[in-house]
Amino acid sequence: MAKKKTIRTIPQERTPMLEQAAAARAKNFQEVACGYRLEDALREAERCLLCPDRPCVAGCPVGIDIPGFIEKIGRKDLRAAYDTLTDTNLLPAVCGRVCPQENQCEGVCTVGESLESVAIGRLERFVGDTAIKEGWANIPYIEPNRYRVGIVGSGPAGMACAADMAKAGCDVTVYEAFHVPGGVLRYGIPDFRLPNEVIDAEIENLKKLGVKFECNTLVGRLFTIEQMIGEMGCDAVFVGVGAGYPTGLGIPGDSLNGVLSANELLTRCNLMRAKEFPNFDTPVPLGRRVAVVGAGNTAMDAMRVCLRLGAEKVYCIYRRSRKEAPARLEEVHHAEEEGIEFNWLTNPVAVLDDGSGGVRGLRCVRMVLGEPDDSGRRRPVPIGGSEFDFECDVVVYAIGTNANPIMGQTSRLRLNKWGYIDTDDDLATSVAGVFAGGDIVTGAATVIEAMGAGRKAARSMKVYLGLRDPCLPYRVDADAGDRPFGIDRRERNFVRVRMAET
Repeated sequence: MAKKKTIRTIPQERTPMLEQAAAARAKNFQEVACGYRLEDALREAERCLLCPDRPCVAGCPVGIDIPGFIEKIGRKDLRAAYDTLTDTNLLPAVCGRVCPQENQCEGVCTVGESLESVAIGRLERFVGDTAIKEGWANIPYIEPNRYRVGIVGSGPAGMACAADMAKAGCDVTVYEAFHVPGGVLRYGIPDFRLPNEVIDAEIENLKKLGVKFECNTLVGRLFTIEQMIGEMGCDAVFVGVGAGYPTGLGIPGDSLNGVLSANELLTRCNLMRAKEFPNFDTPVPLGRRVAVVGAGNTAMDAMRVCLRLGAEKVYCIYRRSRKEAPARLEEVHHAEEEGIEFNWLTNPVAVLDDGSGGVRGLRCVRMVLGEPDDSGRRRPVPIGGSEFDFECDVVVYAIGTNANPIMGQTSRLRLNKWGYIDTDDDLATSVAGVFAGGDIVTGAATVIEAMGAGRKAARSMKVYLGLRDPCLPYRVDADAGDRPFGIDRRERNFVRVRMAET
């Protein structure tokens, strides 16, 4: 019998992961983090205490059996670890790379109370990468039914919902506006954080479940949500289109040439292959000195992309301090290593014109942190008389996103005051048979939270369609006497019986 692990008997330090050197990676789009080797994964798995109360599971938006898959890594049964992961998470190689584990599962890890928390994300990525390398796929037996389901958007919410509905036996079609599936995973995250090959491999597993993809299909322009439910014959629809409409700067000069959103920059670079110019002739503003406004993950991606595209200097302009920056600590650390210059407690008040309609700089004001605002972060307050001009020739803004208005303009879906789709607790919308989840409902969130919403919507869709969800336990009747053959009264079904004529 194995000896019980304690905080004193496990490896005391988190297992490091190999990375490209900062000077080299700042000039290429190859992945920064190289991932764990088997010996690294085995050592890190040894650090998990396999806690009986499992706080990490409660901290995961999709409820992955984290101790279960880590325990199987420790036994070197990687296929079993993959099967455990994919019971609840279709995209382990993706989530292991881009989820903010430090604020979710790792943030509540028991080991983290005394030492560095277990590197759950790195272990998840290791198992996901091994599955891709070995060609594994967790495809259950599927009994087809008569229901057709339409999914609008092929991002993480749409993919998670599509997988669960396909496993339930539905005929599932995903409609994607762009020419390749993947949603924000494809257009919003650069290759050095999430390679396209990883996205492709995970999408192939969806296709193995029978999910079909219709790209270059902009729902709301080619056809409406109501047409999907009506003349197109969908029995249920899930809307997971994300919230990719960028929030503008709203300051004088923000329409000058050389001012663009991080969404546009990343889409041109990631999806339209501007990074491979001149092999792909996608125009992208190339500045010598680039200022990026914002300090979230999207801002970090935009800064690091500009550096790789050839900018001499890239600056971060953020109105709060480093402590309040919403980006992952790892992303800020990588950006600093690569030479990004951070200007904390600095807020732009105008974009300066070079006299020819282009950008010559930003006029900024110094800030000081006051009392906390609604977000819980201390409110930035301008310091009087602290204005100064900051030289740059391209300005990229990454200060948040909003819902794309196309859904509200072309359907009867009820929206809330911010323009996001209004749903009930079961993610049902105001149109019967139509469900929604992810950023288009909550506003910008994480990949794993979007997947959790997709799976929750799938459960509600199964109830709406009258499909038994095998993941849910059978209910127990209080009155055991009213349970013929041990079957709960509410679980009985009706069977069509043909009587012979006499």
